[in-house]
Amino acid sequence: MAEVLALESEPYFENWSMVKAHDGFTLDDKIHAAGWNFFFLAAEVKVMFFGAIGATKVREAMKRILGKVKQQNFNCLEVTGIEAKRFCGMPYATVSAHSRHIQLGCQLDVIETRRNGPGDAEWATGPAGGIP
Repeated sequence: MAEVLALESEPYFENWSMVKAHDGFTLDDKIHAAGWNFFFLAAEVKVMFFGAIGATKVREAMKRILGKVKQQNFNCLEVTGIEAKRFCGMPYATVSAHSRHIQLGCQLDVIETRRNGPGDAEWATGPAGGIP
């Protein structure tokens, strides 16, 4: 997906990549300009960890979030918050995210279609509507 949309990305975890230098609105504009739709799912997913915010702890939190949303078969995830807090002097943090999905149709595909459909790279470049 990132190559097809000319987005700078880097591998993150398993088959997930992280898009760099874009917020959700900028990414949405690029996707719509290519003739696709970018869905935002209202259900927020949160995980918490104890200790100070650091790259390793945030990465582990993201793995937990990805594990929670994996069954839904959406092809994107937007991190909407990383918040440091304290309780009785003990530091902890909460990572929040929302599932997102990129597809050609303007009505969100049902889970069976998302689960059984072709992979991102295949449908992104396929004859049914590859990106110009």
